[in-house]
Amino acid sequence: MSSGVNRRSFMKRSLVASAAGAMALNSAEGAGTDSSVTKVKISSKATLPQGKIGDLKVSRMLLGGNLLTHYTHSRDLRYVYNLTAHYNTEEKIHETMALAEEHGINTLSIHNPPGIVPMLKRYRYRYGGKMQWIICPTAPVEPGMKTYTEQVKDLVDNGTEAIYVWGVHSDRLVAEGKVDMIRQAVEIAKDHGVPSGVGAHDLRVVVECEKAGIDNDFYIKTFHHHNYATGPKPEQLKGPYSEIPGYWCKDPAETIEVMKKVTKPWIAFKVMAAGAIPPQDAFRYVFENGADHTLAGMFDFEIAEDVKILNEILGSVKNRSRPWRS
Repeated sequence: MSSGVNRRSFMKRSLVASAAGAMALNSAEGAGTDSSVTKVKISSKATLPQGKIGDLKVSRMLLGGNLLTHYTHSRDLRYVYNLTAHYNTEEKIHETMALAEEHGINTLSIHNPPGIVPMLKRYRYRYGGKMQWIICPTAPVEPGMKTYTEQVKDLVDNGTEAIYVWGVHSDRLVAEGKVDMIRQAVEIAKDHGVPSGVGAHDLRVVVECEKAGIDNDFYIKTFHHHNYATGPKPEQLKGPYSEIPGYWCKDPAETIEVMKKVTKPWIAFKVMAAGAIPPQDAFRYVFENGADHTLAGMFDFEIAEDVKILNEILGSVKNRSRPWRS
């Protein structure tokens, strides 16, 4: 410590800084419900190419919902969940969505824990946001499908543009040999007039859905390589995907081969293995190896750079392993 700063003055400055930080945080938390404070300006520059899923025009990059719902997949770093919840207040989420739109991201994908749809509606109707929603119902997929059907109807009535079967559900249903339940869930969303997809972490979901001839409109499937420091080791890949720590794509090479034969649009997610793979590496890998869209969880300060990186990569991808399906 320099001679000009003694212990007492250092502590005094630290306490002042801490108090200022707390005041800023409290202000941000309160701003989410105060329309006089929240100011979101939408002016899309349409800087990203798009594909098509059903009748929807969807940007090649979608905004991922996990950081918005504060579920960071930060492994054993539990404090990161708290940090994200304090940073991503409702006002900050709205600002993040507006910034994404300004850079050409026109769609987000998110699941629907309590409060999410009202928050999205406030952004759309209070500030004029145009962001499209692809949402997976969290209601149980079970015989009779009563609760699931009610939730799909509620989501569509509230403005959701596309529905998909949550990967948590589809992984379990395939493991239990209940593929026909996935078919029923897909048909319920189609009956409500929106594109209907299937989410998956386990590649067997795609294999079994294709084998069964399920008429889903798109897949949302995990995809990333294992060439990162905390990537799974070969001996860890023998059990079920859920028992392998810190990974979301058990066999990238097999995923590439299976998806080559799939003619439906493919949105790749967990492409950065929850922040372990740099975006330059992740985006190039997924687009060169067949994905039609990438889903990326981003904080507001990451959006401009990630869009720039993606545009450069899309402009240089020449020999894809799979034709564009969207």
